[in-house]
Amino acid sequence: MSDKGSLPVTINRMKKADLPEIIAIERESFSTPWTMGMFHHEIESEHSRCLCARINDSDRSTVAGYIIFWLIADEVHLHNLAVGKKYRRQGLAWTLMETMKKIGGKNEAVVQTLEVRKSNIEAITLYQKCGFVVKGIRPLYYVDTKEDALIMWADINPAGK
Repeated sequence: MSDKGSLPVTINRMKKADLPEIIAIERESFSTPWTMGMFHHEIESEHSRCLCARINDSDRSTVAGYIIFWLIADEVHLHNLAVGKKYRRQGLAWTLMETMKKIGGKNEAVVQTLEVRKSNIEAITLYQKCGFVVKGIRPLYYVDTKEDALIMWADINPAGK
């Protein structure tokens, strides 16, 4: 199970029935987790895409991670990404990011953007592997800690790829 790509994973739309599993992942992943209402809002939003990575074992399907992003004009804006502790470091976050990029490309987006806590080295490393680069800083962006956010951008179809 530790090799990237070895998990029996499917990625599909998030449903309200998935929210108990998603909230559990959210709470173990973030110091200031999203509320149930925030997830409901995103599922119902026209410009929001909410996807789950599911691990399929015999007769069971478990939500292992999720991604929420917006498609606005020619941009994809990542809003939330998390993988359950049990499934981390197995390529799921990268797979979700690649799925976001593909959906963006199919919807005529040309760039992707996100904000990330300056201290979240693990996430920054993932985003850099996905082609993102730091283009700016939002001072005191996170209200819970007054921490700065790095603004990262990536092209959907970088030159030469």
